[in-house]
Amino acid sequence: MHDQENPEVISQPESDAASADQANQASAAGAAPGLEEQLSATEAKLAEMHDAFMRAKADAENMRRRAQEDVSKAHKFAIESFAEAMVPVRDSLEMALKVEAPTVESIKEGVEMTLKQLTAAFEKNRLVEIMPAPGDKLDPNKHQAVAVVPADQEANTVVAVLQKGYMIADRLLRPAIVTAAQPK
Repeated sequence: MHDQENPEVISQPESDAASADQANQASAAGAAPGLEEQLSATEAKLAEMHDAFMRAKADAENMRRRAQEDVSKAHKFAIESFAEAMVPVRDSLEMALKVEAPTVESIKEGVEMTLKQLTAAFEKNRLVEIMPAPGDKLDPNKHQAVAVVPADQEANTVVAVLQKGYMIADRLLRPAIVTAAQPK
């Protein structure tokens, strides 16, 4: 009798396992559409994000390329404004050379007019003259002393200017060459 109970006992758990498998399959079948929907939604979102990333990457690359082109053009045409201001100066000099019978007065007048054009070109392009006055304190950032001479003024001051200096905006282009007073 013991053997007869065993098949029932064994068959009962088998039927429980079978029903559990059926329940799992049913719940998996019911959950599968939900998981598949989530998977497809996630894949769609991934595709959208990938597309947005690729567009952002392309935009960044285009901006980098445009910036490089702008820098290249800036280097290439940096002196364009100055060149435009210098063309009339050259024209004036060429016209002065074409005069067949120049007089001292006409040459002087032409040179003065050309100097005015050159000065205007310098001002337009922020090219500033450095011309220290005698007695000004020697500034090593703007002046270059080539000699120290005895003078009746304070030491390390400008005695004479041998050559003007120039600055472009706040940058030294050429220092003024000066003589300085020696200490007493």
